[in-house]
Amino acid sequence: MVNAVEAFDAKHMKPAEEIPAFRPGDTVDVNVKIQEGNNSRIQTFTGVVIARKGAGVRETFVVRKISFGTGVERRFP
Repeated sequence: MVNAVEAFDAKHMKPAEEIPAFRPGDTVDVNVKIQEGNNSRIQTFTGVVIARKGAGVRETFVVRKISFGTGVERRFP
């Protein structure tokens, strides 16, 4: 079972040079593809990284921004 998970990770992992290095405290711009019916658009979410968790394909990170005086946090896979 572990070998199957490792094989899946290796198949779906992006090369390290495609993913820039960042850590909590850094300000990042994350481009998100939004699908609305038949239309799609790219939306940029700009904020400060407050957490990173996991490793490899299962890694996630949380970005926080202030929008109209309200804090917004979003988790990205």
